[in-house]
Amino acid sequence: MMKKLKIVSISSELAPFSKTGGLADVARSLPKALKRLGHEVIAITPFYGQIISPKEYDLKLIYEDIEIYLNSEESVKINFWKGYLMKGLPIYFIENKKYFSCRKNLYGSSHENARFLIFDVAALKLISLLKFSADIIQCHDWHTGLIPYYLKTDFRYSKTLKKAKTVFTIHNLVFQFGKNWWEVPLEKKDYGRSRLPHLSNPDIEYINFAKRAILTADAINTVSEQYCEEIMTKGFGQDLHRILKNRADRLYGIINGIDYKAFNPALDSGLEKNYNHRKIHRKKLNKKVLQKKVGLPVDDNTPLLCATSRVTFQKGFELITQILNDLLKLDLQIIILGDGDKKYIDVLKKYNKNYPKKIIWLPFSGNKDLETMIYAGSDIFLLPSHHEPCGINQLIAMRYGCIPVVRRVGGLHNTVENFDPKKSKGTGFLFDEFNAESFLVSITKALESFKNKKSWRDLAARAMKKSSSWEIPAKKYVELYKKAIKMNNNK
Repeated sequence: MMKKLKIVSISSELAPFSKTGGLADVARSLPKALKRLGHEVIAITPFYGQIISPKEYDLKLIYEDIEIYLNSEESVKINFWKGYLMKGLPIYFIENKKYFSCRKNLYGSSHENARFLIFDVAALKLISLLKFSADIIQCHDWHTGLIPYYLKTDFRYSKTLKKAKTVFTIHNLVFQFGKNWWEVPLEKKDYGRSRLPHLSNPDIEYINFAKRAILTADAINTVSEQYCEEIMTKGFGQDLHRILKNRADRLYGIINGIDYKAFNPALDSGLEKNYNHRKIHRKKLNKKVLQKKVGLPVDDNTPLLCATSRVTFQKGFELITQILNDLLKLDLQIIILGDGDKKYIDVLKKYNKNYPKKIIWLPFSGNKDLETMIYAGSDIFLLPSHHEPCGINQLIAMRYGCIPVVRRVGGLHNTVENFDPKKSKGTGFLFDEFNAESFLVSITKALESFKNKKSWRDLAARAMKKSSSWEIPAKKYVELYKKAIKMNNNK
């Protein structure tokens, strides 16, 4: 019989309470999937006072003005709130008004490291207060990176935490601490072994949380098998490839899933017409409504392309903006939903203004309720990423029968199978080189395939049937947790 594990999941954002990207979705879905597998799970995240409403989520204040000591000289006072992610799965919020309640944005403070150092210490203090003798502390991304370090140093004598093993999940290695790692002067670089500076010392902002986690966690994983291999190379390793290679014996790749209840075209109340892979003809009704809603000519035969991601270099908007001139000469329509870098947004706005009946750009803020309608109404999804740890958008797109055109990199390589019309196999279109020409060729192949209605309908149905739920990844995480428990700490 499977031993029930006690698991703490810690993240800087967690949907639906706080979200800037896919991390929040993983931080919500993985604990729920682990709970459904029979494990005892709690989640911990910051209480962003300008964003999270205790009344809306029925949160209760459970500990007030708890003093936590950061070192021998500094302490801060913390409040702890409690709510539920689902029945039997408590979520705890860490409140400090100075560090987490002054801003409407989750990130962007000039004291980002100080904020999340306090969060990490407070999370460990909370686990002790709850007397939750965890087997595993699941640390998501750099914001939680000091937790494995603290467990090997300041908290190593804690009775509650003495058996806890840490798993550090790298969601995107570009982000390692509160600054851009490549802008740090050599003399300020953190080598990961020194004692932590005090909060009052400006050097605290140069501490590399991700590096310290990689050096001290019992197991490390990233969110796809391909990205796991890539980050041990100079091209993708973001200057941490050497230490990752040194710890390759405890580095794993587990592909993300998506919440099949949250993303289900058969039940999605935001759609004009619900459908599944057997009733895929209903998809075109959503297309007509979407075209009308955003001001595009209503035409089922015109291929509708979409992109729904952060508008950044990483997500491939360098390539998208380069080929727009050529694309818009073709018989097609484009909808782009996303916030991000001003230089790309300005280009999209310009094309939107010049070709209002062919291309639409919408900011994510204020239009997020449209996201699944865009997947349901579009034919082709674009994600030509420069690098992509996993990518959730292509999984959601396929769930809604929207066919991805993606670069063969990271998690995109692991989740999208190239279409072969002769063998009636595949779920999308892949290209290799990060350049505009390769991307445009791949889109052209998709547009040609779209003309064969039966073949395209079969392709969309196949993409919808591809299983990307959290059930399999959650079982792989449990196996990883068991390996972490057996790991030799000293290595």
